[in-house]
Amino acid sequence: MNSATVRNLLVRGMLAGLAAGALALVVAYFLGEPNVDKAIAFEDAHAHEHEMEIVSRSLQSTAGLATGVLIYGVAFGGIAALGFCFALGRVGRFSPRATALLLSGCALLAVYVVPFLKYPANPPAVGDPDTIGKRTTLYFLMMVLSVLLAVAATILGKRLAPSLGTWYATVVALAAFAVVIGLAYAFLPVINEVPADFPATVLWRFRLSALAMQITLWGGFGLAFGELAERLLNPKPARVPAPTAVPAAH
Repeated sequence: MNSATVRNLLVRGMLAGLAAGALALVVAYFLGEPNVDKAIAFEDAHAHEHEMEIVSRSLQSTAGLATGVLIYGVAFGGIAALGFCFALGRVGRFSPRATALLLSGCALLAVYVVPFLKYPANPPAVGDPDTIGKRTTLYFLMMVLSVLLAVAATILGKRLAPSLGTWYATVVALAAFAVVIGLAYAFLPVINEVPADFPATVLWRFRLSALAMQITLWGGFGLAFGELAERLLNPKPARVPAPTAVPAAH
């Protein structure tokens, strides 16, 4: 793949990330923000001192949310496009569209779902401010470990495929990934800082909305970028108009 193609795919990846970010923004605003407001109301009701807002809540939930989600979408879209350039043809004989969807699904699982199951997202009022550094470190450690293990599982599956066949090699690689991730879940510290009287439904709905946002982001990117990459790498031949019949002279 030459540099011009990589550059074109990078641009398309950023555009697809922007479009996916716009979809995720809708999910975050309508599903996530109401639960954030409820969590903030709980926090304010239990706070002994009320701090003055530097940035208003209305600005945070509109322009601030949009800026963060869209910039994140563009950034991860560019990174995912570069990953696509490396993966195309190396993970199997898939079309560009199928490779993009496969890459998006694997990235969703490795980058977000696996760390989320160990250290799920929390709304305001959940978590001790004194442990934020520890919680952030553990979350990123889990994310890096998940990504590295996903890469290792892919390499293992490719090496076992000639002897076991594609199906059994994939099963063994996924089983190895699950076992090591399970050990990480067991040995990494457990964090449980949810206040006893925090509404369980608010916590549950907030986490579901965070998961829905990521599924929308990665799924939307996979579909949009897959279509753009397919058109770039496998363009359809131009249709030649049929010749017009010339009436025979009498």
